[in-house]
Amino acid sequence: MRRDTFLKSLAALAAAGSLPLSAQAAAAVKMMLPANPGGGWDTTGRALGKALQDAAQASSVTYENKGGAAGAIGLAQFVNGSKGDANAMMVMGAVMLGGIITGKPPVSLSQATPLTRLTSEYNVFVLPANSPYKNMAEVIAQLKKDPGSIKWGGGSRGSTEHIAAAMIAREVGVDPGKINYVAFRGGGEAISAILGGNVTIGGSGYSEFAEYIATGKMKPIGVTSAQRLKGLDTPTLKEQGINVEIGNWRGVYGAPGLSKPQRDALIAMIEKATKSKAWAEALDKNGWTPAWLAGDAFASFVDQEFASLRATMVKSGMV
Repeated sequence: MRRDTFLKSLAALAAAGSLPLSAQAAAAVKMMLPANPGGGWDTTGRALGKALQDAAQASSVTYENKGGAAGAIGLAQFVNGSKGDANAMMVMGAVMLGGIITGKPPVSLSQATPLTRLTSEYNVFVLPANSPYKNMAEVIAQLKKDPGSIKWGGGSRGSTEHIAAAMIAREVGVDPGKINYVAFRGGGEAISAILGGNVTIGGSGYSEFAEYIATGKMKPIGVTSAQRLKGLDTPTLKEQGINVEIGNWRGVYGAPGLSKPQRDALIAMIEKATKSKAWAEALDKNGWTPAWLAGDAFASFVDQEFASLRATMVKSGMV
């Protein structure tokens, strides 16, 4: 085979995503972060981008934040603007599923390509440092007296902290439909509201609140895990007699219309990134639990999560 013919063949295979990764140049990755800066998806996407470069899987990574509607606005832009782009990725997770169930956006997650689940994280509920309440028991007592007087702050409608708040209300005998939940477009907005005392109680992943808890600006009063979180000696909700346990996972999708070789190449890239030093440091810093699941297994998991979340939200009076 002539050299020019061989090179053209290589180029065609690379374009189709059929070459082994060792034969492909590192990609210029475009990362959609369907939330405002400062939240869990933003942190996850930027940590993954750094890990991709650390593992020599990406020559560069560009990020785009597009917050709102529990990620549905960013999802719509990703679905409509990246079809067939083998270098495009979007961070997503349990929050997006909840938002899709409540918001019914015009685009479907099934239009994009499931790649991998990356991490799992539980929520922590916090009070601002100057709160008149000392613990979850006092918050619950007031919730029972006047549900609307307790303002719950967190991510978009349908987020895990929103679902957890509704579940807490149900478990303590309060109509979940009466809770006063204030949704924010991103973690940064929620943090500002909590620190400013504009909400009574805030909820999010521990990684988003860790520095404020460490400096005493927020007081943790309950976590949604089965056991206490590493590095945070705060009682679980179950320990406090509230039978609520709910986790928050995060993952990555590829663009619509990818071939199986293109999908598998992206999964292999991400897997190499998760074995890098940069990713190990991100896990440790943010308190994330590795939860690797890829390809068809991840797609099946998402389908099951949709069904499970919908059932939980119906039971909690959210839909």
